[in-house]
Order: sequence, then C-alpha cells, then structure tokens
Amino acid sequence: MKTVTIDHVTFNLQEPHDFSWLSSLGTVFEVFDEQDSGNLCFGVQKDGNKQFVKYAGAKPVDYKGDPADAVERLKQAIPVYKDLPHEHLISFHDDFSTSEGHVAIFDWFNGECLHSHWSYPPPAKYNHPDSPYYKFKQLPIEDRIKAFDEILSFHVYVESKGYVAVDFYDGSLLYDFDTNTMKICDIDFYTKSPVINKTGDFWGSRRSKAPEEYQKGAVIDTRSNVYTLGAIAFSIFGGETDRSFDRWDAGERLFQVVSKAVSEERWSRFDSLREFQDIWNQVKRERIS
Repeated sequence: MKTVTIDHVTFNLQEPHDFSWLSSLGTVFEVFDEQDSGNLCFGVQKDGNKQFVKYAGAKPVDYKGDPADAVERLKQAIPVYKDLPHEHLISFHDDFSTSEGHVAIFDWFNGECLHSHWSYPPPAKYNHPDSPYYKFKQLPIEDRIKAFDEILSFHVYVESKGYVAVDFYDGSLLYDFDTNTMKICDIDFYTKSPVINKTGDFWGSRRSKAPEEYQKGAVIDTRSNVYTLGAIAFSIFGGETDRSFDRWDAGERLFQVVSKAVSEERWSRFDSLREFQDIWNQVKRERIS
C-alpha cells in the first residue's frame, strides 16, 4: 500500500505511481479514488477555473484488473465523448497520454453523485440526511420530474446517434442542488449498436440492468436502454428495486408508463427511447392539465 499526497488531497494506491504531470493542470482540491473501474479522478483548479480529470494507469486500492486495460478503455471512451456532446453531459475538454497512463479532462460540474458509495454506502445512501440520494429524494416531485426529463433527453439523443447506453446507473448521475440541474458524468462504455452480450453477466449495476444483460449471446439494444431508463425512474420516483406502486410517488399513470418500460419480456417494452419519451411527456401533460 502506498499513500500519496498531492496538494490538498491524500489517497492510497496498491503501488507507487508518477503523478508529476498533474502539476501542469493546476492545484488538486479533490480526489475520487474508490472506483473499481481502474480510474482515478481529480478536481483541479488553475487561474480560477475548475476541471475534472479522469486518469487511468495507476492501481487504485479497489481495482483488481490490469492498469493497461483501464488505459485502453479510457482511450476508447474519448471518441464517444467527442461524438455525444450534450447540455446534460459533462463537457469534454481534452486528453493526452503520460509515460504510464492516459488523461481525460472535462469541465467541472458542481454536482453531487447520486450513488456516492465511498461516502454513503448502503444503507446510509437511503437514510443519511447528507446523502445526495436521500437529499434528492426529498425534492419536490416537479424538480425530480425535471431531472428525469434531462436524463431521458440525453439518452434519446444517444439513441439517435446509434449508441447503446452501457453501464448507465445512478452512479453516472450528478445533481446540482443549487441550480436544480442534472448531468450525466460517465459514458465510458457507451457503444455503437448492435451490441452482443458476450459474457452472460454484462457490465453494469444490477439495479438497472435489463434481463438480457444476464443472457450470453443476447442483443443489447434500445429496448435494453428503455428498461434501464425505467429502472432509473423507479430510483427517482419509487423504491428503486422495489417497484411496487406503494413506493411510487409520481401518480398512477406515470407508474404504468414506467412499469411497461421495465417489462421482463423485451417485446413488451416501448420500441425505443423516443417512444418512451413521447408517452412519458403525453402522460405528464395530462397529469398537470
């Protein structure tokens, strides 16, 4: 175990690593070091401007893989961020290689992660008053509907560009409680369609994966994404994996819409995210008319 201190932050690695390249980007004021993806993330500030820096190449404590694999995944993600710019996605700025890894730089967004497992592991995620997820769930229903609209809007755009949203879950969501704004922060695994499940247990969180993401050889497509967005809706308006109406707080008609989205049988779901959005918006308008 190696303890590293850079500017105002301290974190642990499995082995020593060179971070001299970070100094050119500014002063490090925050570190996110408990991901299992192989990435380390930093908040840096220079000349009054803040940026979010994602780095692959080191061996974080919770990473069990080869750093070279994490480097390759991050490099492969760069074209995805370039191809999918959107107001509800964190803004990609630049990337470069170091002697031991690869760096991706984004504009800083002052949001809190809705699955901040490093600070509020379950059950604290659900009941601690400072947990971002708990705070989000206390917001008025109209604020949460706006947030879901923003998430859905981005993914309809993703669909229109021919991508499948792989590994999307509440850990990919940042919410700014001051401006009531939602942004997606992680699309590293989003992939051009078609996608085939080659492993049998597809990459992603069990809270949001569709049934076919557990079936080797199955197609992962827009109907899979319909399911995932429905699962996210149950996280925002309901009891997360408890999808009973008793835990739902956005009205019966919207409950019916989202229940269709998470149908176990893929052909029973909406045909596309666009159709999901259209029906969602129609029922939402009827709800307030």
